[in-house]
Amino acid sequence: MKIDFKFQISNFKLRLVVSLLLVCSYFLTRLFHLTIIPVFCDEAIYIRWAQVMRAVQSLRFLPLTDGKQPFFMWLVIPFLKVFSDPLVAGRLVSVTAGLGTMIGVGFLSYLLFKKKEISLFSSLLYLISPFCLFFDRMALSDGLLSMFGIWFLVFCILLIKNLRLDLAMIAGILLGFGLITKSPALFFALMLPLSGLLFDFKTGLKRGGLAKLFLNILFYWGVILVFGFTIYNILRLGPEFQMIAIRNKDYVFSLSEITKHPFNPLIGHLKDVVSWYWILGTPAVFISGILGIFLCLKKQFQTGVFLLLWWLLPLLGQGAIAKVFTARYILFTVPIFLIFAAIALEQLCRGTKRKVLVVSGLVIVFLLPVYQSFLLVSAPQKAWLPKEERRGYLEMWTAGYGIKEAADYLKGVAKTQKALVGTEGYFGTLPDGLQMYLEKIPNITVIGVGQPVTEISPKLLSGLADNRVFLLVNDTRLKVGSDSRLKLINKYPKAVSSSGEQESLLLFEIIR
Repeated sequence: MKIDFKFQISNFKLRLVVSLLLVCSYFLTRLFHLTIIPVFCDEAIYIRWAQVMRAVQSLRFLPLTDGKQPFFMWLVIPFLKVFSDPLVAGRLVSVTAGLGTMIGVGFLSYLLFKKKEISLFSSLLYLISPFCLFFDRMALSDGLLSMFGIWFLVFCILLIKNLRLDLAMIAGILLGFGLITKSPALFFALMLPLSGLLFDFKTGLKRGGLAKLFLNILFYWGVILVFGFTIYNILRLGPEFQMIAIRNKDYVFSLSEITKHPFNPLIGHLKDVVSWYWILGTPAVFISGILGIFLCLKKQFQTGVFLLLWWLLPLLGQGAIAKVFTARYILFTVPIFLIFAAIALEQLCRGTKRKVLVVSGLVIVFLLPVYQSFLLVSAPQKAWLPKEERRGYLEMWTAGYGIKEAADYLKGVAKTQKALVGTEGYFGTLPDGLQMYLEKIPNITVIGVGQPVTEISPKLLSGLADNRVFLLVNDTRLKVGSDSRLKLINKYPKAVSSSGEQESLLLFEIIR
């Protein structure tokens, strides 16, 4: 008995050390050079909304005006009170959510398979996955949705194994938080019945008849849905609640449209999914995940089917209905796939007797994700990214290179003079990105002048009477011919594209 006790203490210490190492490594990878990638278009919008909502309490539902759920922005507000850099404040919400997801992946894999090795490999794969790391460091709501999704799944499994009211209530709260974060959380509610695949009917029937058992399960599922959609209906307190449904039409096809072309865009989107998993997930992890699916189905068929459907159905659903489809929209499916990859790695370690082969296999799987993750936090322009993600985050007008630097220059001007700044567009990277950095700075007024910029706006010219006037515009959107009134102050280059082209953000002063 004494030996067993010592072993348990030793085992506990080992788990504690491993857990602390994982958490420390997580924060190291997520916080190092957190702002090395400049503010992205949607980040600028979300953080600017959070700033406005913080300043004006009556506007706490402001994101509803564009059909966006506000929960992510609500969470950004307290971070804005602590951190002076708004981009850091916004991205720390995602960093925190990512930690919750990593812990959830480890907990979920152990809950399903009762193997510490699978749990450890799942957490490690999440830690080093370029897919997860990239979006854990961006102020976007997708990482928060992923966290709620993984923990909702955990509590659905706990519920089906224990049938307790408190578990149903917690699962319902998690569903509700997901629904007020982003619309794809609806997939969580739709897939709730899948958890019935894990029910142990032999044990359950001892508690009563089949009809009673079935009604009990339906009751607890009903509790989840009631809690979830009650929280969601808090959004009805906002005056623009109907905009969620209206704006969703801009992103998804209607049922009638889908029936007319059931495989378009489904086939194309599924090709995109494979590409994203291959590049952002890295090839060795992708192959391990596919292999892990077959191993799981072979060894624990019921659990394998459940997990496979929970991963696959949202991909098929989004692929069939989405008009706009990017890698971050499938982020919440990635943790499930990493569990399959962990199953393959655990089988490699368990089933291969030669240590050289085991070490070689693990090096092959882990080397590229570690290298890619290192590039993402140190030199993102050199990292291997899907074409559209690279263009959007690093190369095009949506990439905010130069905005912070331009804001710093304008702050210097505002110390002694009034400044009026015109920016391309009315919404997005500009002017929201600039306003984000210039919040509460006196003597500066920022206005949008539309895009492309074909002339110097009369509003800016009239402002010359009592302001120094500036124009901030991307060179690809500047269509003004040679004009002596535009004096170039600075040029901020973005990443070089694969074709060798390079866009730049231009800061001009308009002179009399």
